[in-house]
Amino acid sequence: MIEGKKITVVLPAYNAAKTLMRTYREIPLDLVDDVILTDDASKDETAKLARELGIHTISHDKNRGYGGNQKTCYKAALDRGADIVIMLHPDYQYTPRLIRAMAAMLISNHFDAVLASRILGKGALQGGMPLYKYVANRALTSIENLMLGVKLSEYHTGYRAWTKEVLEVLPLDTCSDDFVFDNEMIAQVVYYGFRIGEISCPTRYFEEASSINFSRSVTYGLGVLETAAKFRGHKWGIFKSKLFPASVTPRKKSADGEDL
Repeated sequence: MIEGKKITVVLPAYNAAKTLMRTYREIPLDLVDDVILTDDASKDETAKLARELGIHTISHDKNRGYGGNQKTCYKAALDRGADIVIMLHPDYQYTPRLIRAMAAMLISNHFDAVLASRILGKGALQGGMPLYKYVANRALTSIENLMLGVKLSEYHTGYRAWTKEVLEVLPLDTCSDDFVFDNEMIAQVVYYGFRIGEISCPTRYFEEASSINFSRSVTYGLGVLETAAKFRGHKWGIFKSKLFPASVTPRKKSADGEDL
């Protein structure tokens, strides 16, 4: 815990048996109170290994997709009393050693969400990110900053931290069950008035690390552009998007983090 806040790490997993042990060993268990892994019908022994490590493990009977996996993770974290939830991929692409810093940023009450950016600094290309992915990341991020009216270095990281208030407010059930879930969730965070912080994060690209192929990357990129268009169209009142239901009230906060 930090200042009495329960820290939970969630691991959305699919075929992560080769990398789970390395990831888990670097999680600061002196700080983290709960670790939850959701196995999305893996074809390897991810769930078995997770249980052997003492991780609270949930197994999907069929594959629900990357977004569907996260929805299960976040619900379980809230049900188990989390105050701070950090989503970490168990493929060892991101370093768990930043968990302490990310949690501290949220507990400072300056931020409601923290994204671990591969773009701040030179970590992405040095870590082995393919050049085409780097170029696409920069282009999509520039478009999204323009359309969403914020200034982030990256929208596409798989390493994120949230306060429980964010997870309780966001209508995540309206988001996709596929990879674009990540992007839709950030659009909701911005739309509903939550404050986003970033932290520089090194990354690793290697054979066992999960990564979507070129065709899936194109599909994801088109989904990102569609999300940005939905956000702007909804904001301007051109059309209504189910991502931003009127039943959820946007929040406004003062500079010191108090609700207005």
